[in-house]
Amino acid sequence: MNTVASPERRRRSGNRPPAGVQPAETRFRADIEGLRAVAVLAVVLFHAGVPGIDGGFVGVDIFFVVSGFLITGLLWRNVATTGHVGLAEFYGARARRLLPAGCIVLVATAIGSALLLPPLQARAVLGDGIASALYVGNYRFALHGTDYLAADAPPSPFQHYWSLGVEEQFYLLWPALIIGVAWLVRRRSRRLDADETPSTTPYLIVLAVVAAVSFAVSLDWTRTLPPWAFFSLPARGWELAAGGLVALSVRHWQRLPSVVAAAAGWTGFALIVVACFRLGETTPYPGTAALVPVVGTVLVIGAGCSAPRLGVGRSLSLRPMRAVGRVSYSWYLWHWPVLLLAPIVLGRSLDLTDRLAMVMVSAGLAGLTLVLVENPVRFAAPLRRSASRSLVLGGAVTVIAVCAALVLLVARPVPVGHGAAAAALTVSAPAGSAPPAVDPRDAAVNDMTAQVQAAVAESAGLQSVPSNLSPPLADAPPDKPEVFVNGCVRSWLEVGQDECASGAVASPTTVALVGDSHAAMWAPAFESAAEQKQWRLETMGKVTCPLLDLPLTSPYLGREYTECEQWRGEIVDRLRTERPRLVVLSMSRRYGADFGFTVYGQAWLDSLTRLVTELRATGAAVLVLGPIPDPQSTVPTCLSAHLDEATACSPPRPVAVNDAGVAAEATATAVGGGRYADLTSLFCTTERCPVIVGNDLVYRDDNHLTLEHAQALSPVVAALADRALAPG
Repeated sequence: MNTVASPERRRRSGNRPPAGVQPAETRFRADIEGLRAVAVLAVVLFHAGVPGIDGGFVGVDIFFVVSGFLITGLLWRNVATTGHVGLAEFYGARARRLLPAGCIVLVATAIGSALLLPPLQARAVLGDGIASALYVGNYRFALHGTDYLAADAPPSPFQHYWSLGVEEQFYLLWPALIIGVAWLVRRRSRRLDADETPSTTPYLIVLAVVAAVSFAVSLDWTRTLPPWAFFSLPARGWELAAGGLVALSVRHWQRLPSVVAAAAGWTGFALIVVACFRLGETTPYPGTAALVPVVGTVLVIGAGCSAPRLGVGRSLSLRPMRAVGRVSYSWYLWHWPVLLLAPIVLGRSLDLTDRLAMVMVSAGLAGLTLVLVENPVRFAAPLRRSASRSLVLGGAVTVIAVCAALVLLVARPVPVGHGAAAAALTVSAPAGSAPPAVDPRDAAVNDMTAQVQAAVAESAGLQSVPSNLSPPLADAPPDKPEVFVNGCVRSWLEVGQDECASGAVASPTTVALVGDSHAAMWAPAFESAAEQKQWRLETMGKVTCPLLDLPLTSPYLGREYTECEQWRGEIVDRLRTERPRLVVLSMSRRYGADFGFTVYGQAWLDSLTRLVTELRATGAAVLVLGPIPDPQSTVPTCLSAHLDEATACSPPRPVAVNDAGVAAEATATAVGGGRYADLTSLFCTTERCPVIVGNDLVYRDDNHLTLEHAQALSPVVAALADRALAPG
């Protein structure tokens, strides 16, 4: 995030343009300093959860436009006065301005995270810190956001560094583009006289093309790759380019009549306010919605070039606004880690008053950073006189930040259980025959369920995490069944379903496992059962897409989930055509109101009955798997902080299981002619739902089973499917 040109910089004598050259903007812009105050206030109040400021995240867009304006103006003045860009001086100035404060906050955040966060989470956060120190954290966050199974992970204390990554990448690419255009201009035109005015037109054309391409990418990725649209330079570059276009067209803005300029400035400010109050976290962003704050900022900056007497710039230039603007960079850096780490320090969640207090704490830290770090380094005469010293300083503080995070990684080793080794969970088929009055399939299910129940009861009081935990805590997050990576589970934007067969693929008995990721997590269990029972298993899944015919909004996409609706229709048609012997339905019960319906509500239950009836009409038996308990935490992370108190991560049964909802689903399934499997007894005692059973880690995250535990339950799953396949 750049700063406005300082009075000291304006007094430097070597950069006076030749006669006739119209500089991009040379005077100190107090209104831009005030505009930075608007941007940072929007961001920090949004993150503090102040009611009404649902679109405060647009403050980052304001920063981008401001940076584009200031940096492009600086580069153009270099080209106009000297014919080239002084790269060493340019990057030295950026290093003095951004890196010392950024690295100090980064190191402090890394230390706080290492001390306060659970070890497993701390290690992931320190990885974010290293990426942020190298200014590529935005791409790490984009990759993380694209991983469905990581979508519910808590935010990183370094996540706000993504915007600094975008700007630093812009600083690397834009000077090279300016140099390239300047070279082409020299090649294609005659030598300019000393007093002849260089034209901004070639630069305007190139920057306009860059903006148009980036905006097109933003529109496409907002629809198809939302994390990449939000975090990456290709989708955000047009916002910086918009500021650059203003810088290259200053002379046109300066010619605006005072009344027109004032109206334009106030209109722009109104657009910024509208964006802060009318946009929200469900708005597909950036996309077309980002035009509102970007155009608003362009109008405010452009109108300020004319400096109308009654313009918005007069208000933005007031002392309080400028004071906030001066600390905006450090305040932006400090506020997010303070808000995230404060609940851990205080031992409780923060209410609005607490969050506002933390905002003020971060403002105090920002003031200290400005006085003790930013200004002394930025204006140090030995550094300002030497670009090489400035660059060495930037490199040194970056190395220190990276090394600090690496040292902390070593200091927070991979958490490993050190309790006594536990016996593996083994489930075996009943040894004897069932009594004549009992259906042998019922007897098999009851017998194997009892075996699991005994293991669950034995593990319910477990305190120390077993040394032979399977999978180990650090290996749990990537512990995905193959169906999540081979295309059997369709991602958000994918439709259709390729053949995904396993088991005895030539068998005439086909079992279809269908649903969202909670169906796919059972794939290892059904694959083992299919091999044993000689079934052909077809897995058909799509993330956050239950097969129930409910209107569905995707919080990930920020819109109606049309891909889910299309996929549902394709899968139901395929099941009608292929007519499997058994259809196994499973789905998450963690859908909230933001998806457009309520789990266990009447619409949910009626849809379940309709679906079961429809599938039964194909001649298939239908087995609906009940929910697994909700562990109420990211289990590997929780256990990493409670290696000797595993019960702290095992929720009480009434919290983890909605028994009334399960009973209602069982009734709805029976009405449709299907069978329902209440799985609660496989996971819980009457009081608690342990997250370790035997030596199995039950959950890989906050709602999916580990591959190992699903496989351990395969005999029970096979018995449930056998019973559902039985005639009558």
